[in-house]
Formats: sequence, C-alpha cells, structure tokens
Amino acid sequence: MSNKGNKFIKGAAILGIAGVVIKLLGAVFRIPLTNWIGDDGMSYYGFAYSIYGALLVLSTAGIPVAISRMVSERIAVGEYKNAHKVFKVATALLFFIGIFSFAACYFGGEYITAKLGNPDAALAVKAISPALLFVPLFSAYRGYFQGRQNMNPTAISEITEQLVRVIVGLYLAYKLLQTGLKEAAAGASFGASAGSIAGLGIIVVIYMLNRRTIHRKIDLNNKQVEETSVILRKIISISVPIIIGCEIMPIMTLIDTGIIMTRLQATGWSYAEAKSLYGLLSGFCNSLIAFPQVFTQAVAVSLVPAIAAAFKLRDKKNVQENIKLGYRTTMIMAFPCAFGIFALAEPILLLLYPAQKASAIAAVPTLMIMAISVIFLAITQTSVGVLQSIGKQMVPVVHLGLGCVGKVIITYILVGVHSVNIKGAAIGTMLAYFVALVLNNISVKKYTGTKIDYDLTYVRPCIAAVIMGVCAYAFQKLAMGLLHSNSIATLLAIMVGGIVYLILIFTLKAITLAEVETMPGGTKLVKILRKFVK
Repeated sequence: MSNKGNKFIKGAAILGIAGVVIKLLGAVFRIPLTNWIGDDGMSYYGFAYSIYGALLVLSTAGIPVAISRMVSERIAVGEYKNAHKVFKVATALLFFIGIFSFAACYFGGEYITAKLGNPDAALAVKAISPALLFVPLFSAYRGYFQGRQNMNPTAISEITEQLVRVIVGLYLAYKLLQTGLKEAAAGASFGASAGSIAGLGIIVVIYMLNRRTIHRKIDLNNKQVEETSVILRKIISISVPIIIGCEIMPIMTLIDTGIIMTRLQATGWSYAEAKSLYGLLSGFCNSLIAFPQVFTQAVAVSLVPAIAAAFKLRDKKNVQENIKLGYRTTMIMAFPCAFGIFALAEPILLLLYPAQKASAIAAVPTLMIMAISVIFLAITQTSVGVLQSIGKQMVPVVHLGLGCVGKVIITYILVGVHSVNIKGAAIGTMLAYFVALVLNNISVKKYTGTKIDYDLTYVRPCIAAVIMGVCAYAFQKLAMGLLHSNSIATLLAIMVGGIVYLILIFTLKAITLAEVETMPGGTKLVKILRKFVK
C-alpha cells in the first residue's frame, strides 16, 4: 500500500472512531432528556432540531466538500496560496450564510412554529439559533483541514462540540424543568449553540497552532493568485448539486410518510395502527441502521481529498488505488454491521427497548430488511465520494433521484398489500440505494477506468460476515439458555461475532496485517491479532 493510501486509511479510521464517540454521547444525551421532559417536551426539542437541520444543510452539506476538494487539488500542484484563498473565500461565504440562517431562525422562530402548528416550540427554536452562526464557520475550518488530508482537527473539534452540547444541554434542561417543559426543551436546544461555540473555538486554536507551518509554504509560493469571483463560482458549482443531493432523501422520506399512512389505512389498518406501524420503521429501525453509516461516511469524507489530489495530478494509478481501497474498507465494515444486525435483530431490539417488548418483536422483520440496505447504502456513499472528488458531483444526484422515484412506486404498491404493510417501505428504501449504487458504479468505471476486484472486495468479507452472523446467532441462543439474560447474552454474542469476523477476514486474506498497521493504534492491534492469525 502506498503512503497516500496509508494517509487515506488513517483519515477514515480517525473519523470513524470520532463518529462512534459522538453517537455514544448522543445516546447519553437523548435517554435522560426523554425521561425528564417526556413526549411533549421532546416534541418541542425535535421541532427545533428539524428547523435547525433544514437551515444547516445550506452550510454543512456541500460547501465543506467543495473546500476539501479544491484545497486538495491546489496543494497537489503546489498552489498553497490559492488553497488558502479558497479557505478564506469559503469562510466569508459561510459567514454570510450563517448570519442569514441565524436571523431567519431567531427572528422568524415564532412565525415559523405558529405556521407549522407547534407555537410552543418557538423558545426552543430561538435557543438553538446561535448555533447557525458558528457551525458554518466551524465547517469551513473542517473542510480546509480535510483538504490537507488532516482529519485530526475535525475529529477533536466534533467530539468537543458534542461533549459540550451534552453537558450544557442536560444541565440547562434539568435546571429549567421546574419552570416548564418549553423552557426545559429550550435549555436542551441551547446545548447545540454552546457546543458549536466550543467546537469552533477548538478548531481555531488548532489552526493557530499550525499557522506558522501553513503560512511558511504560502509565503514561499509565487504562483498566480486566482480571482475571488472565480473561486466563489467554483465553490457554488460544486456545492449546489451536493446540497440538492442531500435534500432528495429527506424530501422523499416526507413524501414516504404520507404514502405509508394513507396506504396502510386504505388496506384496513386504523389510524392508530398505521401510526404504530410507521413508528416501528422510524423509531425502532432507522436509529439502528444509522449507526453503521458512521463508518461508511468516514470513508467517503476521507476519499474526496485523496482522490481529488491524485486526479488533479492525472495520477491514474493512485486514483484507482484509492478507489479500490475505499471500496474494500467500506465493505469490510458494512458486511459485519449488516449481517450482525440481521442475525441478532430480535435480541438487539429487546436489549434497547426492554419496556416495549411487543413493539420491539413486531419491528424485527422490518429491521432485518433494513439491515441488508446497510450494504447498498455503504456502496452508494463510497461511490458518491468518488464521483464528487473527480468533479462529477451532479451524477450521483441524478442516480439517487431515480432510485427515490423507484422507492416511491415500490412503497406505494407494497405498503398497500396488507400482509406486507410497513415492510414495503423498508424494501422501497433498499431498492433506492440499489439503483443508485449500480448506476454510480457504472459511472465510476466509466470516468476512472477502475475495475473492482469482486472476490477481494465483496466475496471474502461477505463470507466472513455470514459465518460471523451464524456464530453470533448460535452463541446468543446458547448463552440465553444458560444465563437467562437477553442483555448479557446479546452483548456477549456481539463480542464473539466481532472476534470471529476479525479472525476470518485475515484468514481469508480480505485484509492484511500490514494494512491494519497503518491505522491509528494499528501496531498494538497487530500484536494482539498475531496471537490468533498467522
């Protein structure tokens, strides 16, 4: 593996580890908050986050990717001054977007919440609005460091942001609980504002510590400086298609919700039953399926600057090497997640939702279908990262759009079959990602000439994951019979499954010890693995 490949793997590993920490902190935040403020309070909090998320897409969906790619391209050809100018222009653009988003959220909070039928959420919306000033600036620094293929600042600042959000949000929610649910929800929402200030502060400090090194190369650079207007147009041309792509699935999910509810009721389910069935998908399954995306998204983010730099240099060999490595890394992580969730769907749901046993069991078939979609989504995310890095950012948008059209049709048909019901929506989602990945992969081959080794990339990790799933399932049943505790049996089964998978991927040579050694903490991990693998 080349040094550039090592750098990409390290970057993906760092972002993946950070993503796990952030997800765990999110769970630590949400569980007590839900217990304190209940359904009504959570409706205010969730409403505020929905508006915040919609406005945040403007600054965090496409522009950081554009910065990352453009900075990487310019550094690859020694244009350090232009790379830094991209960062400055993007920061100015994001600053103005932040002011607009903050003003819309803070001053329009009461109007928006009243129009959308939840006026009591206005205080929570105002409390979260300061985050819209700081997160865009935060994302500019993040994109700049990612373009330099340094993922540490992103990881450190994002963990800091989440940690402060959890501490401040829970503290204020608890303190304000006696005042009222609206105030408690606003306190929890303000956690995001405090977290964004902390995250920005940390990444600015990291930048200042690296400023001398960064500017040394800038000062020595005598190449012609690009016009601000040219850079601005380029940022917009890259980011707008990505923003559109990020909005496709949320819009389709919104349409999906209407289709699911009406089709379920049309086939004989009552409104209450239809709502419960939809809750199985949105509440029980989607949150679990989101967890593996932490790893696959980390690979996609790390791929963009690595491939963009090689593509700018017309280094076809390095482009193809990074693409192959990206796909392999993604599949090595996606297959065990998918088959692990598939094999242990029921015990995992009962572990997470012991107080809702009947609903958890009812959600099992839907979760098993969604588990398979993890594989399709992982390949889609990786291929999107590849296409974005070579300047074909509009291509995956069209492909995902076609997939979503298919999803709507399949969902409409299958949800209308009484015996299939909510499982039809899960099948529709799986189809959307399958269509997108097939079309994306055709485009990746067309534009880069990369031929994926199907045996090494798909077959070997799949075999290892299937055997792992069987072992984990069998062990869970055995442990359950002996211990009579689903929680302990399931956690032990996950550990055993993980060990079995690790041994198998090395035995089947899906990954080598040399490749593991390039990851953060890889040297220590290899010493442990050598005891089990020759």
